[in-house]
Amino acid sequence: MAQHFSLSACDAVGFDLDHTLCRYKLPASARLIYNSFAQFLVKERGYDKELLTLTPEDWDFCCKGLALDLEDGTFIKLADDGTVLRASHGTKMMSPQTLAEAYGKKEWKRFVSDTGTPCHSGKCYFYDNYFDLPGALLCARVVDSLTKQNRGQKTFDFWKDIVAGIQHNFKMSAFKENCGLYFPEIKRNPGKYLHSCPESVRKWLWQLKNAGKIILLITSSHSDYCRLLCNYILGNDFEDLFDIVITNALKPGFFSHFPNQRPFRTLENDEEQEALPSLDKPGWYSQGNAAHLYDLLKKMTGKPEPKVVYFGDSMHSDIFPARHYSNWETVLILEELRGEEGEAEETEPLEKRGKYEEPKVKPLNTLSKKWGSYFIDSVSGQGNKEDALVYTWSSKRISTYSTIAIPSIEAIAELPLDYKFTRFSPNNSKTAGYYPLVQDALNP
Repeated sequence: MAQHFSLSACDAVGFDLDHTLCRYKLPASARLIYNSFAQFLVKERGYDKELLTLTPEDWDFCCKGLALDLEDGTFIKLADDGTVLRASHGTKMMSPQTLAEAYGKKEWKRFVSDTGTPCHSGKCYFYDNYFDLPGALLCARVVDSLTKQNRGQKTFDFWKDIVAGIQHNFKMSAFKENCGLYFPEIKRNPGKYLHSCPESVRKWLWQLKNAGKIILLITSSHSDYCRLLCNYILGNDFEDLFDIVITNALKPGFFSHFPNQRPFRTLENDEEQEALPSLDKPGWYSQGNAAHLYDLLKKMTGKPEPKVVYFGDSMHSDIFPARHYSNWETVLILEELRGEEGEAEETEPLEKRGKYEEPKVKPLNTLSKKWGSYFIDSVSGQGNKEDALVYTWSSKRISTYSTIAIPSIEAIAELPLDYKFTRFSPNNSKTAGYYPLVQDALNP
């Protein structure tokens, strides 16, 4: 494999939408997502009202790369070899002694080393994006609450209620029906939650299109929400930018191989219509699969193997399946690379604030004191040996399945299209594919 990667060598450039092209104001969006689920649990499922109250310190629990054991309510941070680096029961962190007694130096029982996912499905949940993280905090507090109420409860069955909360707030008709808290609030005040795309990114997208690249938008958001986001971040002529828009893509299933491929569907007034046997022309579609899309790209480019690069923020939904199943180049959007710059909490002038002010939220892309670095951690030495630094399982997946990782699209928007990025590869250092390389983020 070549040591470098360049956009100029690609025939098609694809983008995820949420947290990729569309950057959210993380403190505000985290509060909204948390409240959407917490209110459902309290009002519809009878959970303790304490879940509705948060302190600023509570947000430090949020860290990408954690796995939740759905049976015993334990959160796990994994090393690249599948051993446990840190763990908590609910929000209560385990001491080094408790950790050693519970897990020792063995692979975590739910770890599967030969797949792109870190654990057995159905037994645990892996948190790898900013939509998920407020849910991690909520689940941890649910475990705390149930343990307290039931005096040391050991096994849990709350996950079905979390899934019901997802369905209530994010089902396909929720945007149109104004269900739940999330969509009505985003509609009411998009500027509170969304960053508009900088002019440099808009120019860069047009530069790609004018260079003859086929521009794709592939999102699991439904078409009505996609339209609202794109209108806000790119302007009402956003459709001119994209050759093909695919909404409700149901990733990672979009990248699945036959016989699990879903057909593409046309849309009319944001309602899905008949299934298509194949994809014959550019346009706006719903669902679908990567194989039929690739057949269309062959026709559009006249090449037997057009080269595709896909930008996304989720290892589980975007990066791993696009690389593993479709062999696309992948660019991981990793806001943790923004380092301590993070994202400041935006506050209103005093005269505009109400009597009740919600607690400030630690930006989700900044370092967690409880969990440490997303990329690297230390394990206790044995005997007189000093503590050893190890890469996390999340870090290993980044270097295995990403071509490069960047903090945002804005970070590369002013580079020439033929800029040569050093890619992740076994022949390069583990940090070679990060652009720009932020040393602070890659140290404990």
